[in-house]
This record gives sequence, structure tokens and C-alpha cells, in this order.
Amino acid sequence: MPGGANAVKTGDILAKKVVKLANELGLETREQYKLGRRLWGAGRRIDVVVKQSPSGKALGIECKAQETGGTAEEKIPSTIQDMAAWPIPGLVVFEGEGFTENMKSFLVSTGKAVDFADLEPWLRLFFGLPLDNK
Repeated sequence: MPGGANAVKTGDILAKKVVKLANELGLETREQYKLGRRLWGAGRRIDVVVKQSPSGKALGIECKAQETGGTAEEKIPSTIQDMAAWPIPGLVVFEGEGFTENMKSFLVSTGKAVDFADLEPWLRLFFGLPLDNK
């Protein structure tokens, strides 16, 4: 499979960046949160769960990174569908030069995906944090 192990590695690096940003905003995080099973029986895990205390508001984040053309972008539409089965809202965070402009446009148009570069203001609005004056 093209990029298989490398795709997992870059996705893990992106997840660490998401955790770092969320923690800097004062939010709690948990990585690889186990959440039941998919339709075909495979275990379901959320890459990063972000939670705000004391409100308890939570968000699940799937991290997709791709530096060269490959299969990560092909998996994102099914990831967005899978998020509908979660008991909390979900978001796909993507990063990398390997995503086509068409896929980036599609992702943003769903309202369920954001480029990592735009994640901080998205999290601020979602969790009702003070808005940055940048």
C-alpha cells in the first residue's frame, strides 16, 4: 500500500500537534480513544478527543496528513461518514502538500474538516474561548 507506514507516522505527528495546540488553549486531550466497533467489526478509535472543563463540551478529531499523493485523501470521505456514529461532534484535521486542491475544497465545504493551519480559531469558536486578535 503506497505510503502505508509513513501515512500512520505523519498522522501521529499531526495528532501530537493537535494535542499540543489544544493543551496550550487550556483544553484536556486524550489520544487514541477507543469507541466501540465499526459496521464490519473493526475497533473504532478517535485520534484525539478534546474536552473543556468544567462545561464538559467535547470534540473528536481525526488527523490526516499526507506529504505526497496517496491514499489518505481517499479515506477522508468515509472518515467523515464514520464520525456521524460518534456520540460527540467530530472534525477531520488535515495537513500536507499531498492533498489535491479539489479534496481540500471538498473537505472545507463539508463543515467537518479544517486545515491544521486554521485549527486554532476553529477551536476557539467551538469551545467559546477568547478570540485571538491576529
